[in-house]
Amino acid sequence: VDLNSKSESRLKTFLENPSKALWSLAIPIMFGMGIHTLYNLVDMIFIGRLGSDAIAGIAFNMPLFFLMLGLTMGLGTGVTASIARFIGENNKSNADNSAEHALVLGAIISLIFTSLGLVYGQDILKSLGADGKILELGWDYLFVICIGLPFMIFSGFFRSILAGEGDMKFPMMVAALGTILNIILDPLFIFELKRFGSIGFGLGVKGAAIATVISQATVFVIFIFMLFVKEHAYITFRLQFFSPSKTILWDIIKVGIPASLSMVIMAIGQGVFNRILIHYSSQTVAAYQVAGRLDMLIFLPIFAIAGALTTLVGMFYGAKEIKSLKSIVNYGVSRAFFITVGSSAFVYIFAPTFSGFFTSDVEIQNVAVEFLRLMTLVYPFVAIAIISGRVMQGLGNGVPVLIITTIRVLGVSAPLAMYFSFVLSKPVEWNWYAMMISTSIAFVIAVSWVRKEMNKLNRLEKVPV
Repeated sequence: VDLNSKSESRLKTFLENPSKALWSLAIPIMFGMGIHTLYNLVDMIFIGRLGSDAIAGIAFNMPLFFLMLGLTMGLGTGVTASIARFIGENNKSNADNSAEHALVLGAIISLIFTSLGLVYGQDILKSLGADGKILELGWDYLFVICIGLPFMIFSGFFRSILAGEGDMKFPMMVAALGTILNIILDPLFIFELKRFGSIGFGLGVKGAAIATVISQATVFVIFIFMLFVKEHAYITFRLQFFSPSKTILWDIIKVGIPASLSMVIMAIGQGVFNRILIHYSSQTVAAYQVAGRLDMLIFLPIFAIAGALTTLVGMFYGAKEIKSLKSIVNYGVSRAFFITVGSSAFVYIFAPTFSGFFTSDVEIQNVAVEFLRLMTLVYPFVAIAIISGRVMQGLGNGVPVLIITTIRVLGVSAPLAMYFSFVLSKPVEWNWYAMMISTSIAFVIAVSWVRKEMNKLNRLEKVPV
């Protein structure tokens, strides 16, 4: 098989019909994220059957996962953008080398997180506030997960590498298989299923972790087989000839590290808001969490379009196809805007019904409805800001996303909410006003920044290539 021509023709196909290319990349991303969201809900239902201590034990693990996920996904964005640009430039050896650097980074991150988790995991959970039975259950879960971390981290990088060459379908199918396997294994390892002749191991929280590790190990093995044995991808791995390159490492890191830090800042922001909202009542915190689940559903198609744009912008920029690049950015922004206007209107109207799915507590429902009905007014701005950030990442510029996220979360939204709540003693909805103000400011900065980048490209377009 002439793998070289296969991926070059993918670039050619993308250029022939950029809008079709956008959807061919976005739909598998959306499908994959949808399955993952479903898994999170199913997993929480199973663990919920074990009682509140089990839920709390796993909840204390979440900040650690977010840190690991943030670093892997952030650097993964850098890998995707780097490979896409090299493929656009028709520079296969650099695209291959970029993928090999990704695996080296994966090995380093795996070693650090697994070692820290196994040696200091219990102390970290204690420092986060876990004690007694909750600490015991949290550590049961974390210990097993730490053993499986390398599988998760490498699989994340394999997905980013394939995304860089414009293959979203294969990684989505592998991830979906892993998720379905996890959903099947969860009850087998968590419970002792008496009505089925006591099949099942009845391992509780530890069982949930074992099910996750087996599923992730399966995904890892499929990736290794398809990429190294079958050589399914355009990218070819020749690790025995790997040559470290400061230029390529910088190409990944200059997008990846700001993307990772942005995710960490968002996690900090969420923590700060939880601390502010508990000042009102525990129901307010619960309402914020319920509304957050619905947020994810609204933004599924937007994250999918944004992910597709990172690849297409990178490829078109590398190929110096500036006209196609600008047209696909305009197309992506307009579609994201109209989709969000539609979904926001839908959520605005049916907010009471949606919040009723998650809780029967009337106070939680009322706060969640108020939050959703205010925030849906600015969601179209959020969509355009997300798209703008990913366009700049595709161009190889990761700093704007970090700056905009920092201003939005730490510069405006959190301080303003604290001022409204603690200084002015305003009611809870003023926290939502703080979020709306910060979102509007982030939107203005993001759009201005993208316009500036597009004007730079206009000058590049006029230069003969």
